[in-house]
Amino acid sequence: MELHGLSAIITGGASGLGEATARRLAKAGIKVSLFDRDEERGKQVAADMGGHFEKVDVTSEENLITAINNSEKENGPARILVNCAGIVIGEKTVGRDNVAHALDSFKRVIDVNLVGTFNVIRLAAARMAELAPLPGGERGVVVNTASVAAMDGQIGQVAYAASKAGIVGMTLPIARDLSKLGIRICTIAPGLFGTPMMKSLPDDVQAALGASVPFPSRLGEPDEYAALAQHICENAMMNGEVIRLDGALRMAPR
Repeated sequence: MELHGLSAIITGGASGLGEATARRLAKAGIKVSLFDRDEERGKQVAADMGGHFEKVDVTSEENLITAINNSEKENGPARILVNCAGIVIGEKTVGRDNVAHALDSFKRVIDVNLVGTFNVIRLAAARMAELAPLPGGERGVVVNTASVAAMDGQIGQVAYAASKAGIVGMTLPIARDLSKLGIRICTIAPGLFGTPMMKSLPDDVQAALGASVPFPSRLGEPDEYAALAQHICENAMMNGEVIRLDGALRMAPR
């Protein structure tokens, strides 16, 4: 897919992996719309890169339809979707004093990370399906964000790991569903990356986490995620695949 001049939607685009991807795609000549809950930061990032911002709750169909409509008015129909929106909690199945995991918090993580990701995919792909095919027959491409936790979930990550495993599991069937429409989908499963959440940890903790990566023994840079997302968009044979981006890391139980 030739990227220059196309339009993209990036969920979770106000920070971290989403922001890095938005900035990289904008440099490639793509008109970018950032979808995020953080209005102040989102508008700032969008203005800095010449993009468009929409305040979005990915679990809301009505909110998403409005945001997609506004994005189309500003940048034209999106042929690229990158899903980076997500939340994380730490809670054991049975915690201290034998207290069971709160069901509401489990449902919330699944709702945002898994259901929210699918919500954006289904609505954006329906719009892509209406577009004329590009040379080679492509109409669009979707890049999802899972995590190595989908395969190597640690203690206290049951909700997060389940939500990301769901994203992994739906990648191939969605690719098959959308194949006749010329819409591709891949999922990136990052390891330990220097996102704002990671950077909030003490320096010695960050260093120890980085040292646990076989090679390169450091935290991943958000732009390294963005580079892979861009390559997926460009390479028409990348479809239905889940790609670990983790420096050969396999997470220990804790």
